[in-house]
Amino acid sequence: MEEPRRRIRALRTASTITVYQAYAPAIGGPAARQGRFPTTWKRDRMTWIKPSFLWMMYRCGWATKAGQETVLAIEITRDGFEWALRHACLSSHVPGLHPDRAAWQRELKRAPARVQWDPERDLHLRPLPYRSLQLGLSGEAVRRYADEWIRSIRDVTPLAREIHAHVSRGDLDSAARLLPQEHPYPADAGLLAHLRG
Repeated sequence: MEEPRRRIRALRTASTITVYQAYAPAIGGPAARQGRFPTTWKRDRMTWIKPSFLWMMYRCGWATKAGQETVLAIEITRDGFEWALRHACLSSHVPGLHPDRAAWQRELKRAPARVQWDPERDLHLRPLPYRSLQLGLSGEAVRRYADEWIRSIRDVTPLAREIHAHVSRGDLDSAARLLPQEHPYPADAGLLAHLRG
């Protein structure tokens, strides 16, 4: 079956969705140990969460980029995730979806969340012809994320390194077996209608 151009794919349960972020060990280590972000984590900045494990690997270079050496799998409530989607704005202007550029800019300024659709990645981190969601949180959304939505935080850096080792050896079957089992997220049309772009 052909993949739609834009789809949320994620590791999920009936009540949670797993998203990924990468941090320096000084942030990532305490977050994983305590199950919440430490006080040194900046709440006043935009924070981007990614349901796609391989897109996170692309972004952090398999946990090798400076400041992104610790990869976290953060399980959050689906209610919270969907609140963010309902209150999100696309991060770029789309003619036809927004009345005009000024209207989009006003919406973007007000919105506590923003969405980007970026090319999904394969095991070699090459772009695929379909896109996955990145969700940026700021203001109220960051507070809700940190204080209400998080159910668990796990350090999955060893998993990232193990998968990367298999890829480096050319053993893509073993690498693929270790990937988180991401499935299409059951988002109804209304939830994403304003974010299709």
